[in-house]
Order: sequence, then C-alpha cells, then structure tokens
Amino acid sequence: MIKCLAIDDEPLALKQLESYIKKTPFLRLEAALYSAAEARAFLSENSVDVIFTDINMPDCSGMQFVKELDNPPLIVFSTAYEEYAVESFRLDAIDYLLKPYSYQDFLKAALKVKQYHEWKSAAAERASEESTDEYFFVRADNQSVKIFLQSILYIEAMSEYIRIHFKNAKPLMTFMSIKLMMEILPADRFMRIHRSHIISLGSIKSFRRNELELNDGTILPVSATYKEELQKYIEKKTIGRK
Repeated sequence: MIKCLAIDDEPLALKQLESYIKKTPFLRLEAALYSAAEARAFLSENSVDVIFTDINMPDCSGMQFVKELDNPPLIVFSTAYEEYAVESFRLDAIDYLLKPYSYQDFLKAALKVKQYHEWKSAAAERASEESTDEYFFVRADNQSVKIFLQSILYIEAMSEYIRIHFKNAKPLMTFMSIKLMMEILPADRFMRIHRSHIISLGSIKSFRRNELELNDGTILPVSATYKEELQKYIEKKTIGRK
C-alpha cells in the first residue's frame, strides 16, 4: 500500500480528495490536513510515500511547502490555475491536477504514483543487495529497452519525461522524473548538475564557472544549487595543484 498525505485548505476539496484516495485500492490515507503547518507537524513524526497538496493555501503555498522539505516524497499538486503547471514539474512533481478534477483524472495521477513508487522500491532493493548490475530497463516505444550505464552521456529532464543521451547512439525518451532517475543511478558515477540535467562523471571534459563541457563537445549549465558538489568532485580528482 502507498501511504498518502492529503492537504487542502478548502473543506469540500479536501473531502473529495480524501474520498478519491480511499476509493483507490493501492492507496492508504494517513492524514487529511488543512494547512502546510499541520502537514509539517505531521511529517515530523510520520512518513508518507506521496503527498497530494493544493497549491493556493493562505498560510503557505503548496509549492513553498514542498521546497522546504528536506527529503520530499512523491508529489502531486492540485490547483484551479493552469499557470502553475510548468513550475510544478520543475519541482519534480509526479503530476498536476487541475480543479475541478474527476476521479478518472485522479486515478491517472495515482497510477503514475504507483509506477514511480514501484521504481523506487526496486531501486532500494538493488541498493540494499549491493547490486553490481551495469544496466537497467526503461519503457520506451511500447517496449522495455536495456540501458547500459557506461553508454550514458547525460540525461535531460523534459516535463514528465526524460531524454537519455548516449555516447554512440540516438537519444531515447521515457516517462520518468529526473529525480527518480537520480535515485536509480549509482551516485559514484552520476551527478545532477542542474534541475534539468544529470551527467555521467566519466564524460566530463572540462568545467569552468557555470558551464561544463562533455567529451562529445556538449555544453551544459551548472546551477548554483549543484555547483558546490561538482566543484568538490573536480577538486578531489585534480592532481598537480599549486
């Protein structure tokens, strides 16, 4: 069962969300709360797999609430305003529900949550078993495609999808968040350098200021959020320093 937290300051909207969660067999509602403050207090003593949260709330917006979480679970935002869609995916949200939404709309989002949750569970199992696998499979073009770790150049986020760029093959697109992909990849071989990019550490050619060049000549931006970690890695690997 996937443990859920529901947050919405509107009583009727929260009641509907609560009923949808209870109606879905693979979801289990842990709490239904009216504010981000209540949610913070709940999460300080409890854990959940996914948070369904409204964006427009008086005490703190749903987006700000998610940004403040140290290790956020899967997130599904809901709001009556379409303009928040792009920003929600920048926060690695699994989906975005536009109010008023039906149970079928909710179920589509819930099935995405289920898929991502299963991916995370499988990744955790591999890590606990200290797997030495050099490949994994992704769904693309209605088939499972084997991806060898050594073949990856970098990975690019594209809203709900990612595009995997290879050293000697055409890019491949699959339905997945860049956050989840980062959890699957071995941390000693891959690093996130931007909200939209993960790079293979072995493919770095050079790094200067806020840009990184890969072995094939690709130039990628390095955001301030990830720059310090990249600099530490480069310094650790640098020899002959003055």
